[in-house]
Amino acid sequence: MSTLIIVESPVKAKTIKKYLGKNYQVIASNGHIRDLPKSTLGVDVENDFEPKYITIRGKAEIVKKLKDKQKKSTKIYLATDPDREGEAISWHIANLLKLDISEPIRVSFNEITEFGVKSGMSNPRKIDINLVEAQQTRRIFDRIVGYKLSPFLWKKIRKGLSAGRVQSVAVKMIVEREREIKSFIPVEYWSINALLISKKSKKAFEAVLNSIDNKKPEILNKDQADQILNDIKDSDFIVEKIKTGVRKSRPLPPFTTSTLQQDASNKLGFRAAKTMKAAQELYEGREVDGIGAIGLITYMRTDSLRVSIEAQNQARDFIKDKFGPEYIPEKNNVYKSKSSAQDAHEAIRPTVPSITPEIAKSSLTSDQYKIYNLIWTRFMASQMSEALYDTMSVDIKVKNKYNFRSTGRVLKFAGYTVVYKSSEDTDKNLLPKIEEGEILKTKEVVGNQHFTQPPARFTEASLIKSLEENGIGRPSTYAPTISTIMQREYIVRESKQLVPTDLGEIVSDLIDVNFNNIINIKFTAKMEDELDMIADGSLNWKQALRVFYDDFLKTLDKANQNDDGKKILVPSEQTDIKCELCGSPMAIKVGRFGKFLACTNFPECRNTKKIEKETNGKCPICGGRILVKTSKNKKTYYGCENLPECNFMTWDLPVSDICPKCGNTLFKKKGKKEKIYCLKEGCGYSK
Repeated sequence: MSTLIIVESPVKAKTIKKYLGKNYQVIASNGHIRDLPKSTLGVDVENDFEPKYITIRGKAEIVKKLKDKQKKSTKIYLATDPDREGEAISWHIANLLKLDISEPIRVSFNEITEFGVKSGMSNPRKIDINLVEAQQTRRIFDRIVGYKLSPFLWKKIRKGLSAGRVQSVAVKMIVEREREIKSFIPVEYWSINALLISKKSKKAFEAVLNSIDNKKPEILNKDQADQILNDIKDSDFIVEKIKTGVRKSRPLPPFTTSTLQQDASNKLGFRAAKTMKAAQELYEGREVDGIGAIGLITYMRTDSLRVSIEAQNQARDFIKDKFGPEYIPEKNNVYKSKSSAQDAHEAIRPTVPSITPEIAKSSLTSDQYKIYNLIWTRFMASQMSEALYDTMSVDIKVKNKYNFRSTGRVLKFAGYTVVYKSSEDTDKNLLPKIEEGEILKTKEVVGNQHFTQPPARFTEASLIKSLEENGIGRPSTYAPTISTIMQREYIVRESKQLVPTDLGEIVSDLIDVNFNNIINIKFTAKMEDELDMIADGSLNWKQALRVFYDDFLKTLDKANQNDDGKKILVPSEQTDIKCELCGSPMAIKVGRFGKFLACTNFPECRNTKKIEKETNGKCPICGGRILVKTSKNKKTYYGCENLPECNFMTWDLPVSDICPKCGNTLFKKKGKKEKIYCLKEGCGYSK
């Protein structure tokens, strides 16, 4: 007989088992075991919103395994992830196994290290019913909105569409931004720039017209710019004032879920889902060469900036040994979390600061290494000294009327920038040695035309930032929200930018017209606040649902009453592809299962076909095009266009490089040790 520990992930189970020894069995539930049914609402709205949970399809075998292990165990602890979702999974498992939830059967691991695991095991607690009810309320909120609103979209547009509390607000934000951009009217303005040379140093530098008669210049057209240029032509540029100083630059705080996703998007081009997948794997544990199985980072779903004293001291010791005592501040750096932050977990940080990215690299996949490197450098920098810059500002007078200004800076002490740099941590416009009263040589003075710019389209990074700032969603919801609205084809990604589709605009407008009192930023943020209140025990979950549901039903009834019965058509995207049956052009249509090509000569011609996406290179067997394919379980693979006559297919990505040995297409194999290699039979080239 032994003690049974139930976690969510098999990888985490393996890592935890290492620390607990032979008297413990550690098994994984593989996420949720029970949920609301997919085929029905699953919520008894007539019986005070009682949820009707069922065992998730495919999880019966896991339930049987858990019950078998229970019979052979003297004690059971539930160690699912330390958040609302994990608390709910523990509660569901406790119900299935008929465990006494008034007993301390719940343990939490903020980090999967020996210290983190043993600390969690020594402090068992009761399941937090408030957290369970907060998760359950979110699930019911989302289920009601999704199941009641989606049929309205099916009736008005087509089947397969969905609406949601958070996803519909995110789409609305992207649609509104796109319309701002399209309606934006640029305004012309000019700047006056002078390229000047110090006669002593003989180095050129740039200065910009900063004021005219001590007022900010407003130069709206070329005539005004030319008038100023003519007025100062052949005039002396005299150095009137030089101001020097030292500017301190404080390091950024360690990552929260949101800022990690933003930085990974900006610096690595990672989608939020990709970032969270790699972070989850780092948290659950990796086999690190020379160290063994260990969770490399703390729990990655957090909006807190708190860092334990132990972790701060470990970081300071490492920094002192690696860089020197001048790189650690006198007092520990402390960062204040925003007022709405849930402070259950620390900020995201390495569990063992001395395990550098270089030490871990050989044991990680490329994605895991990049995310670990980002987390490690950001955390270490957050515990380091400020960077110092020597600054200089030079005011230059012309005709005692025009003031030109040039500013610059140079790094004096690197501080935290030795490990982590943001876009602001660079030397800027280094100025030569200049003296007050000096008359500068004028190389050129020109007017430059500019136009005001529209707001930028959202990227994943900026959308996540905006959702967080507006209190919409929580750290765990950003990645799945973006994935959902892309899968529904409400938005597409162009480079890094998020652009609404015609379908996205139509769905957003339909929801806005009929449900704008429920699907909006203010209401969604208010609901998030209510979920927080349920989590801390200050609001009854059923009361919150009652108030919401009464208003929701009235809005839904009104929308159905105002419905004119007409379908809204989504415009087709024309292509230059000809129908092979009748020769008419084909258009891209969107159906229940995604985009496809359809003949525009419908209904006379009913020809349709899949949209083919071509990749780099040629088939190594027959020389045909290589197309992107999708397996039954929605995994991407690559196959020859001549299937089934040619049976070439591979999971590995075709690249643009050509094999230097045989001249055929090369392929990239991903994993811990990426490689580029040739698939041509008998070649054998790889690098």
